[in-house]
Amino acid sequence: MIRIPDLPEDWLLALSPFDGPAAWRGLKPQVEASYGSGEVHPPAHQLWTALELCPFESVRIVVLGQDPYHRPGQAHGLAFSVPTGIQPPPSLRSIFKELRSDTGLEPSKSGDLSGWAQQGILLLNTALTVRNGEPGSHADGRWNGLVDSILQALNAEERPIAFWLWGAQAQKRAAFLSNPGHLVLAASHPSPLGAYRGFFGSKPFSKTELWFKSQGLSAPDWSASQPTFEQ
Repeated sequence: MIRIPDLPEDWLLALSPFDGPAAWRGLKPQVEASYGSGEVHPPAHQLWTALELCPFESVRIVVLGQDPYHRPGQAHGLAFSVPTGIQPPPSLRSIFKELRSDTGLEPSKSGDLSGWAQQGILLLNTALTVRNGEPGSHADGRWNGLVDSILQALNAEERPIAFWLWGAQAQKRAAFLSNPGHLVLAASHPSPLGAYRGFFGSKPFSKTELWFKSQGLSAPDWSASQPTFEQ
């Protein structure tokens, strides 16, 4: 059986008041069984990439999507991102198109958003795994306890955090985001089915930039592959 490591220590500590570690302990056997019974994305060793590259205390923006890419070689533990050298899928192309339209900036040529994660952007899905070729196959509620505890822990933080809820599954999590000190932006999913139903023209980049400036903070440099937050 494939053994899945626990979440990074800083995240386990942050999620403790919100039953995150307990949720993971209850889910872990099911996750390990799923990896042992067929092809699952992302690879097991990349399950926690979003949390590893974006420590809890560094989170400034949460991008919440649906579930990982379901084709081989695409998902690597960061929502909407693909490894360097992999052609950006339609959802990511929509994100880059909105970035260009919203800001006038030219996106990175790479679809690997690791640089964003390393600069405080948590690229998270509401379901963290998916069976090969079966979109939504693990969006059955199994991940709810853990993902919801992540959102609750971040909602409780005093520092300003922007939450981007993309798609119906993500928007359901708005109930956990009650802190008036944060920014919550909801839009349709950037997939081909949703991009023209409210994602294009939603302007998350410029809206968040203005909001950060209102908080006395510099906005991320979206023109670079590694956006930089300057305090």
